[in-house]
Order: sequence, then structure tokens, then C-alpha cells
Amino acid sequence: MAEQLTGLADDRALLGRTSTAERVSDILRGRIAEGFFPPGTRLSEDSIGGALGVSRNTLREAFRLLTHERLLVHELNRGVFVRVLTVEDVEDIYRTRRLVECAVVRGLGEPPYSLDALGEVVEEGQRAAREGDWKGVGTANIHFHRELVALAGSARTDELMRSVFAELRLAFHIVDDPKRLHEPYLARNRQILQALQAGDRPEAEKLLAVYLDDSLDRVVDVYRRRVGEGEALL
Repeated sequence: MAEQLTGLADDRALLGRTSTAERVSDILRGRIAEGFFPPGTRLSEDSIGGALGVSRNTLREAFRLLTHERLLVHELNRGVFVRVLTVEDVEDIYRTRRLVECAVVRGLGEPPYSLDALGEVVEEGQRAAREGDWKGVGTANIHFHRELVALAGSARTDELMRSVFAELRLAFHIVDDPKRLHEPYLARNRQILQALQAGDRPEAEKLLAVYLDDSLDRVVDVYRRRVGEGEALL
């Protein structure tokens, strides 16, 4: 926890003079997504408030916002914890992803599309793989799907999926073999990009749907094996 709080203290400058619960929640959301606070971690009000230099009330409001986003959970008489997803949570996340992401591709309209950002995150994943940074590959995969959703040009859709992708990162932190989970999707990301570059929306949507179904199967398989090994997921 000491190392985690040292890194968190470095984020104090991001608060500036207009410290708000929303900005605190942005910082904590990012730290949770990066794995500084893994699923199941108890978040200390005193330690985190001291590291960020914010009041107890501000921090509690930030915790409330993140609880609403299903990233944190409050347990009576125990405190606030980073949420650990269930298999049912993971299935629901992927159901939402399939509905939204496939609809975005289907509704793109006529090509050409603005794909520079999507191409950059494909290369980001390849670089991370060459360096053996498999958690980085997982981050690049999230960035790929975030940029894919951004093609819709909808702030509301971006906001919805920001929360969904943050929850998905909680699932990835449970995985004990990130290379096995993420490596197969490097090539698939490029295939989806190439289909969009060619203006073939139906092919891109088909590739994406199969991609999401296969990814769900892999993640759920990990969860079920962990449950079988007696590791609590609640």
C-alpha cells in the first residue's frame, strides 16, 4: 500500500485549484484501471485522502461516484473495496459491448473513415508485444475498442463505454496469464482495421462479433477455473 500511495501522491498536482470529487474519481478510476489498486483492495480514506490532499467529504463523494460506476463496493462495517467481478458481471459486460460496438461499426455510413487513431493503437499493441509487456497489450486492446467506439462521434456513447471498459479492466486484473488472454487479438485488431480501411463494414462487424464472443469465452473460462480452485470472486 505504501508504494501505491506514493504514486497516488504524485497525482495531487492534477487536482489544481479546482479540486472536485469528479476529478478525484478520475484519478482513482485511472489508478484502478492500471492495477495500482487490484480487485479486492480495501481503500483507506485517511491514506488516500492524505496522499491526494483532499477532504474526507470530497473523497467519500468520489467513492460514491465510483461505486455508482460499479468499480467500488461498500461493505457495511468493513469499508470500501475495489470490486471483484462475478462471471455474470463479465457476461453482462460483453453483452453490452457486443450491442454497442457492433452497432457503431454497422452505423458508420459511407467510407472513408477516420482511422488514424485506430491504426496507432494497433501499433501500440504490437510494440508492447515485442517488449513482452502483456499487460500493456491488454491496455492497447482496450484502447483499440475505445477508439472504435469513438468513430460514432457520440459523447454519450463514449461516456457509457468508458464505464464498461473500466469494469472490463477489473476482469483482466484477475487473469493470471495475460499473454494467453491478449496475444490472439493482436492480429484480429489489425484485421478489423484493414476491413474498415477497405470500406467493408459488414466484414468488420462480422470479425468484431466473433472476436467478442471468443474473448468472452476465454475470460469466463479463467473465472470458472479460479472459482474451481477455491478463489473467492465476491
